[in-house]
Amino acid sequence: MWRCALPPLRRYPTVDELASRAAALVARSPRHARLRRAGTSRAGTPLWLLSVGHGARHVLVVAGPHANEPCGGATALHLAERVLADPALRDGADATWDLLLCVDPDGLRRNERWLGGPYTLGGYFRNFFRPGFREQPEWLPDGPDAAVLPETRALLALQDELKPFLQCSLHGVDVGGGFVELTHDLPGIARRLARTAARHAVPRELGPYDTLYWPALGPSVYRIPHPRHGDLAAAITEAAVDSTWFHPYRHGTVTAVVEAPMWGVAAVQDGSVPPDPDGALRAVSGALRHDMRLLEGLLARCRPHLAAAPDAAPLLAPVDDYLLVCPGLADAWDPDTRDRHTAHGLPPLTTAHLTALRLAGRRIALRTAGLLHQLVRSTGTDPAGVLPELDHLLDLWCADFHDGCGARWIPVERQVAYQAQMVLHAFDLARRRVPRPSRSGEPGWGSGTAVPMHRE
Repeated sequence: MWRCALPPLRRYPTVDELASRAAALVARSPRHARLRRAGTSRAGTPLWLLSVGHGARHVLVVAGPHANEPCGGATALHLAERVLADPALRDGADATWDLLLCVDPDGLRRNERWLGGPYTLGGYFRNFFRPGFREQPEWLPDGPDAAVLPETRALLALQDELKPFLQCSLHGVDVGGGFVELTHDLPGIARRLARTAARHAVPRELGPYDTLYWPALGPSVYRIPHPRHGDLAAAITEAAVDSTWFHPYRHGTVTAVVEAPMWGVAAVQDGSVPPDPDGALRAVSGALRHDMRLLEGLLARCRPHLAAAPDAAPLLAPVDDYLLVCPGLADAWDPDTRDRHTAHGLPPLTTAHLTALRLAGRRIALRTAGLLHQLVRSTGTDPAGVLPELDHLLDLWCADFHDGCGARWIPVERQVAYQAQMVLHAFDLARRRVPRPSRSGEPGWGSGTAVPMHRE
C-alpha cells in the first residue's frame, strides 16, 4: 500500500508551508522532482511550480485559484507524493506532472486566520476572504491578450509552454458536495466519482448552483459551455466566462475542474422530485432579497467610517460584487419574475437543485456579512454600532447551515484523498484519448503540435 513519506496533512497548509514541503520533496527525490518559480504574485510572492517526472506528456494541476478554497494545495502535495512513489504514473505513462502549488498566494494569506482550525462555520465566515470577480486569476473578463493580473499571465504562459493533455483546476465547495466540470467528456468518470465519493464519505452534488444551466455528462459531472460575452451577472450565473479553463483548448487540452467540499450536506445528492418546487424557489429568492437588504443597510451605515480601515479596497470589492449580482439571482430563481430576467427557464428541479440554491443564497449572505465584519474590526472601532448585528446574523445563518441543512465538517485528509483520487481518475481517462508522443520527431503531445480531438 502507498504511504506518504512526509507527515500527513490534517489541516490546510499555509503559503509558506506549501513551499517548504515542496522543497523537502525535491531534496528527497532530486532525480524525479524539481521546483521552479513560474511567476510572481502582485505582492511579490513566488508562484511555485513543482514538477515530477520527465515524460513528454504534461499534466498541469492548478491549486488555489479561489483564495478561500485551500484544499487544492494539500492535494497537489499529495499528488506529488503519489507520483514519486508510483513510476507507472510518470515513467510508465511518459508523463510529467506540473503542480502549480497556489496561483493566488496573496489571497490565501488573507485566509490564514482560519486555515489551521478549529474548523467551525462561524470561524470560517468571520475570517473568509475571496477577491472580487475581476481579481480571480482564472477569469479572463477581457480575454487572454488583455490579462492584467501577473498570476493570470503566469498561468497562461505555463499553458502555452507545456501544452498539457490534461489540466486539473482544484476547487473547493465550502458547504455542499463534490462534483466535476469538464471541457471534454471523459466517459466513465461519473461512475468513478460515485465510487470515490462513497469511499471517502463525500456527498455528490447532483444539481450544483454553478452548473444550473450546464449540460450533465453524468451524475455530478457537467460540461462547461464555451465562453460567451455577457454582463457580469450573466457570466457568473448562466455561462462560462472566458477563462484559463478554455485557453489551452486549442492544444487539445482536457480541463477538469475538481470540486471538493469542506462541509458536506447530504441533501445535495437527493435526486427526488420535490412536492412544491415553486414554493421552495419563492422561499429561497425571498430569503436572499431579505438578507441582502439587511446587509445593504449595514454597509450604508458603516461605509462612511471604512476609510480608516487598512487595505479596505480588497474587502469592499467582493462585497460590492455580491450586492450587485444578488437582485438578478433572486429574480432568476423566483417563479414570479424569472421569465423577465433570464433568457431560458430553469431545468427540471430535484431536491438536490433546491438544496444547492438554498445553500448558494445563504452562502452569498454569509460571505458578505463576514467581509463586512472584518472591515469593521480592522478599523479598531465600531462607530456605526454594526458589529453586534453582524455577529447575530452570522450566528443565525451559520446555525441554519448546521441545523437546517445538516452541514457537517469533512476532515482535511478525506477532502484531499477524494480530490486527489478524482484527479488520478481524470488522468487515467484523459491519457486514453490521445496517442503517446512519437520519439521519431513526428507530431505528438511532446512536439508542440496539437493532436486533433473529437468534439463531443
